[in-house]
Amino acid sequence: MPMAIVVLGAGALDTARRIQAKFQQSRVHGLARRVNADIAYDDFGAHVRALYASGTPVVALCSAGIVIRALASSLADKGAEPPVLAVAQDGSAVVPLLGGMSGVNVLAREIGTALGVAPAITTSGELRFGQCLLAPPEGYALADIEQGKRFVSGLLAGDATRIEGHAPWLDDADLPRADHARFAVRITPFAAHDDDNLVIHPRCVLAWIGHVSPDDDVAERMRAVMRAQGLSPLALAALAAPVRYMTTRSLEDAAHALNVPLRFCDAAPFDAGDAPRIALHVSDAPIDAQSIGRARGTLTVIGLGPGSAELMTPAARAALVAAQDVLGYETYVRMAGPFRDDQRVHMTDNREELQRARHAFELASEGRRVVVVSSGDPGVFAMAAAVLEALDEGHAAHPEWSAVKLAIVPGVSASLATAARAGAPLGHDFCVLSLSDNLKPWSVIEKRIAHAGEADLVMAFYNPLSKARPWQFDRAIGIVKRYRDPHTPVVLGRDIGRPAEALRVVTLGELKSELVDMRTMVIVGSSTTRVVGDWVYTPRWYE
Repeated sequence: MPMAIVVLGAGALDTARRIQAKFQQSRVHGLARRVNADIAYDDFGAHVRALYASGTPVVALCSAGIVIRALASSLADKGAEPPVLAVAQDGSAVVPLLGGMSGVNVLAREIGTALGVAPAITTSGELRFGQCLLAPPEGYALADIEQGKRFVSGLLAGDATRIEGHAPWLDDADLPRADHARFAVRITPFAAHDDDNLVIHPRCVLAWIGHVSPDDDVAERMRAVMRAQGLSPLALAALAAPVRYMTTRSLEDAAHALNVPLRFCDAAPFDAGDAPRIALHVSDAPIDAQSIGRARGTLTVIGLGPGSAELMTPAARAALVAAQDVLGYETYVRMAGPFRDDQRVHMTDNREELQRARHAFELASEGRRVVVVSSGDPGVFAMAAAVLEALDEGHAAHPEWSAVKLAIVPGVSASLATAARAGAPLGHDFCVLSLSDNLKPWSVIEKRIAHAGEADLVMAFYNPLSKARPWQFDRAIGIVKRYRDPHTPVVLGRDIGRPAEALRVVTLGELKSELVDMRTMVIVGSSTTRVVGDWVYTPRWYE
């Protein structure tokens, strides 16, 4: 999982970027208004606790005490915590704090190498043996953490051990070894109730689910089959199933419950014999699930918000981090970056929405994780409708598109962001209108403005003015003036949430086309909208 490099000020940014250069999937998180980072946050403690709770590795460029106090209330399960490290702002010290079971010391050494310093590792077993026995590498799982602790304590007290099975990562470990030692490190896929030995399971079992019925509890069936063959559930590497079951919810639930990848194949990836429903294949080494068939593709449509990193939702950020392909209008894609070297970016013109949506489905149908980006909220004059339109039109010609796992992640729309900066002009009934006539006749726009004016709704106007139609804004406001007093407050928000944001409040009588452009959100109040000091609001009551 990509790690979060958290800084409090600009003084730590150079060190953060040096670490990021080593771990290119990581992002630098900076305190808003103090440092220009990839992701902004407002409260250090709350942000670090949220990262910790999500299982994200945290590298905090500040004193260890600050991190400890921030996370103290969150500490519970030592076996489930992510790596947490404190790094001096100038890169002179690397201190692993939490996550001994999840490779924090390995991460500390890698960061230390990148910065040219020796990490401050204090774990007794790792200092003594040069290897953390309780954190096996990817593809292996520790059977019992408590037994593991007792085993390491015994070695530190003078016990010797032997290795049973294939454990190449221990070849260079400075372990006290003896061929006939009572205690052993056992590498086996089979379940073992052993109070003396350290048991590590290679993830070397592949399951083929040949048939799934509607009410099938696949996870429980898998556990039963594994038990019957004496295999540990921790040795399971992946579930594989026929492509026709790609949208089957019970398979997805089973993969989640068993914490393994779910892959789909045209035929069984091994000789499944006559097994009617589930067949198992036990390999000699850990199995790379990515080499088996393909995953169910995902297509996530996200809204970036108005532009600033702190107004992007965590769900949208998580989708971007997980994405293999990112598609969108060039301006918005650049807002969504930076991207890792392994991520493919597809930037297109703003008028190619349907082509972009079709391309996204094609990529996702190959089993890839695809994200389509919009500014604001993807469902407000943006890409969510285009994606669904492409799905609707292509349903017959491209049935494989229906197997794509589609999700739409909301964002903060420009109207909501502008309203929040101004106060609460949308505090009562309101409507949202686009003045662009690219996809609808201007006569329809005029009719809707008139109806909204007659209904005394607050009106939020998107796309108010372009060079191709400079006359339309004045025409639209002329209609509004038939129903509104000249003193009606009007909020003009330009580039809200971006570095050049500007907010202005004028009256309807003062409003003219010279004050707006395509990057301006125009909110025209209702008959009850008021100005109090620097704030604009529409009361919740109505006479």
